[in-house]
Amino acid sequence: MDFEAISSYFPLYVEAFFLTIKIGWIGIALSLGIGIAGAFVLHFKIPVFSAVIKAYVELFRNTPLLVQLFFIYFGLPKVGLAISAQNCGIIGLGLLGGSYMIEAIRSGLEAVPVSQTESAVALGFTRRQIFTNVILPQAVIGGMPAVMANIIFLLKETSVFSAISLMDLMFTAKDLIGLYYDTTECLVLLVLFYIVMLLPVSALGSFVEKKVRYGSYGN
Repeated sequence: MDFEAISSYFPLYVEAFFLTIKIGWIGIALSLGIGIAGAFVLHFKIPVFSAVIKAYVELFRNTPLLVQLFFIYFGLPKVGLAISAQNCGIIGLGLLGGSYMIEAIRSGLEAVPVSQTESAVALGFTRRQIFTNVILPQAVIGGMPAVMANIIFLLKETSVFSAISLMDLMFTAKDLIGLYYDTTECLVLLVLFYIVMLLPVSALGSFVEKKVRYGSYGN
């Protein structure tokens, strides 16, 4: 193990790490926005829009992120719509993640027992009060473990951004290996930086899942 090489490559990985984090979390925020909007459309069975959301979910859940990125980055310029590599990564991750977030959030909404709504109606709650005070809090708790799992999945998917020449962690590792052949050192740094990126999120996900499973939010 060449620790001098690791020391010299470290700043490059730090730069790539922050770029990966930036694109990853903006894409996740976009996916959450899509997920919330799409889940509400499906839950309330809004005509026409429900069919569009279902088609979107099936399309993006059944195609790899790499294919989607290639289509956005290389395909759209053919019709006059050029998108930068960073924006392509954000859009691709957001669209893929949105299809998973819709199902996660919708499952949380549908997990709320009908009896809860009926009881609220009997107590004279308005439709808005029923949704904000009865359905939404329980849906958030029920859907949170799946949402956290999707966040971890999406952060891992950032590893394919190198295919569109984004200087992320994976691109940096492959570039340095190609230039200097320090394969072991470059891969060790790659693994360490992905652990730093994913371990806190994974720990938070485990914490949230335990809270939900044992019903300790109200304790």
